[in-house]
Amino acid sequence: MTLHSLPIFVRLAGRAVILLGTGEAADAKRRLLERAGAMIVGEGATASLAIVAIEDEPDAMAAVARLKARGLLVNAVDRPALCDFTLPAIIDRDPVLVAIGTGGASAGLAAALRQRLEAMFPSQLGQLATALFAARGAMRARWPDGAERRRALAAGLAAGGPIDPFGVDPDIGFWLDDGADAPTHELLMVRLRSADPDDLTLRDARALAQADRLYHPADAPPAILDRARADADRIIGTAPADLPPGLSVQLEMPR
Repeated sequence: MTLHSLPIFVRLAGRAVILLGTGEAADAKRRLLERAGAMIVGEGATASLAIVAIEDEPDAMAAVARLKARGLLVNAVDRPALCDFTLPAIIDRDPVLVAIGTGGASAGLAAALRQRLEAMFPSQLGQLATALFAARGAMRARWPDGAERRRALAAGLAAGGPIDPFGVDPDIGFWLDDGADAPTHELLMVRLRSADPDDLTLRDARALAQADRLYHPADAPPAILDRARADADRIIGTAPADLPPGLSVQLEMPR
């Protein structure tokens, strides 16, 4: 399954972004750019990104053509077919940012999802992220091997773990000093009900998201494989008796 867009986070503080247009849509984009610290400039300035919020259709298309001819990446408000990039709805728990995009299909849907999800993300998420950043040296000392460190972090952040981001009071110090280490190796079986990833159980979805490697049949549905971590090894076949370190998942097709 291919992505229609690659989600990225771009640092705009002190960088020039062209904004063309007036009215409500342009004002909303101006506020967003200002929050990101961008320098808002006119069409003649040097920049890498541009936002066109011009209501008149011919004028907007002409502006987009001029900007793209200069090699700029352009967002054309309410004209997804002309967009090189889109602006998502955002949940802000600085430094944690959760972005929700629909590829320009429906800004209203993205906004509705943001409102629904906003209440789910605790206010201390940003504090947890900052604490994890500060503890990088201590984590490297505790788990020198990168794969072992990743497994320990996944176990600590898991539901009910000592640093569960949705827990009452994630405690980095306790986790580093007294928290249990991640298991050396583990194998979980995921038996599919269908080729639809929506039919995965919560346990199965978590296993795929945390797996270091995924053993699967050659005809495994791509939509299911896409639910695994991007850097997880995908291996056609059956898991060996002597498992490598980390979490392995064996995927079984429905009969």
